[in-house]
Amino acid sequence: MKNCGISRWDDPAEINRKLKYLTSQPIWEVDDDYYDNVVMKYFDEKCKGSREIYEESQKYIPGGVQHNLAFNKPFPMCMAKTDGAYLYDQDGNEYIDFLQAGGPTILGSNYPVVREKVIDLLNTCGPVTGLLHESEMLIAKEINKHMPNVEMFRMLGSGTESVMAALRIARIATDHKRIIKIGGAYHGWSDQMVYGLKIPGSRALLESHGIPRGAYKLTDEVRPNDLEMLEKMLKRNRKKGGTAAVIVEPVGPESGTRPVARNYNKGVRELCDKYGALMIFDEVVTGFRVALSGAQGYFDVVPDLTIFGKIVAGGYPAAGGVGGKKEYAQLMAAGLATGKHRAYVGGTLAANPLSCLAGYTAIQEIERTNACEVAGKMGDRLCDGLKDLLEKYALPYVAYNQGSIVHLECTGAMSFDFSSMCFVKSALGLLKHKDMMYVRKDSMEKMGAAYMANGIVTLAGSRLYTSLADTPEIIDEALNRFEEVFKHVKKTDKGLV
Repeated sequence: MKNCGISRWDDPAEINRKLKYLTSQPIWEVDDDYYDNVVMKYFDEKCKGSREIYEESQKYIPGGVQHNLAFNKPFPMCMAKTDGAYLYDQDGNEYIDFLQAGGPTILGSNYPVVREKVIDLLNTCGPVTGLLHESEMLIAKEINKHMPNVEMFRMLGSGTESVMAALRIARIATDHKRIIKIGGAYHGWSDQMVYGLKIPGSRALLESHGIPRGAYKLTDEVRPNDLEMLEKMLKRNRKKGGTAAVIVEPVGPESGTRPVARNYNKGVRELCDKYGALMIFDEVVTGFRVALSGAQGYFDVVPDLTIFGKIVAGGYPAAGGVGGKKEYAQLMAAGLATGKHRAYVGGTLAANPLSCLAGYTAIQEIERTNACEVAGKMGDRLCDGLKDLLEKYALPYVAYNQGSIVHLECTGAMSFDFSSMCFVKSALGLLKHKDMMYVRKDSMEKMGAAYMANGIVTLAGSRLYTSLADTPEIIDEALNRFEEVFKHVKKTDKGLV
């Protein structure tokens, strides 16, 4: 497949076997001497600017940062400059950037071609007009070019908004009410989707604080990679008003943290057709990253609706949208008080000229540079190098990748699964292991701090995104830095019930 970033698909059963072994072990982490005298010394001596800004920001910002990605041990780092594969903090320290803003910048941070287009736009039109701009049409047309299944596209402000719109469309189109999601998946933070986050089977027990219980009464959760359980839920829902949609992250929940079988999505498609539900692909991370045609192109699956985010604005703000088959997408046609049966969708600054032009230009550059394939090869190189290091140092960590999405599980903090049709059974299992999960999460963040002190930025110490800006030399240097951390990892007596 042209411009595809995935060269292999690992067996999820084997990955899960290794993850189960990892969570059966006590925690392995950098020893206290290295953490206290090397890692903490780095932050104390070389990151004073970041610490000062964070300490003052706590007076004005809840938690001291504006976005969850910015939380990291021992305190959030304040970045002042980005350049391709690198980040530079307030004190001038350089880092290899495997966060890539959480995934959207597959071209590398602050990509010059996109930046120049944006600057030109700002000098002429400005970032927003409140009226139609040509770039709105250009990006919708460009997406359709690479994803023919997205016959129509509506730009929105975020992935969360896009999921909200898609669920409304699904309920209008099917006249059914219930939504099935895969346990552990993240589909934004709207009330009905803050359910079963991170840990399958957790339902409303972990994250749904401040949300009335009735908000997710029409949301169901099933075990990842389990078509049999999905069909049971679809059958059950026939008696409860029917299923409007099944929403999936196509490489597995949490960007493939819980990988699925190669043919899983085709199985979901067949079940959706059988039970009259729409299939929604959440391609917020995978769209224009795993392939120019998205995960739907890679898996050769035609979803009814597709959720976009991140890359769709080229790394610039207001990154989101929903598209799909014309018969469904047109159910959110714009216009006030039309009297027609439409899904109400808003967003004053959605589809602003800046975001649309940045996204349009980025997608064109992804095609021109073959970015998905280049980043995917660097993801393979990084993952294979990590596997070699884990074997060299006899560590029980688990490394695998879906192209440019690389996973390095050092504690298995998110590898638990309490999925069950029985809520009581799930709840009891979750409560039993809750403290252990948080201990493992703390250790995962400790490892992330050790990577940071060695000049590597990751997502929470467990996920890494490669980009077009990465070269074999950069990947090999990163592996040298990972090795420096792994040398100091020891088995502890923490992390078991």
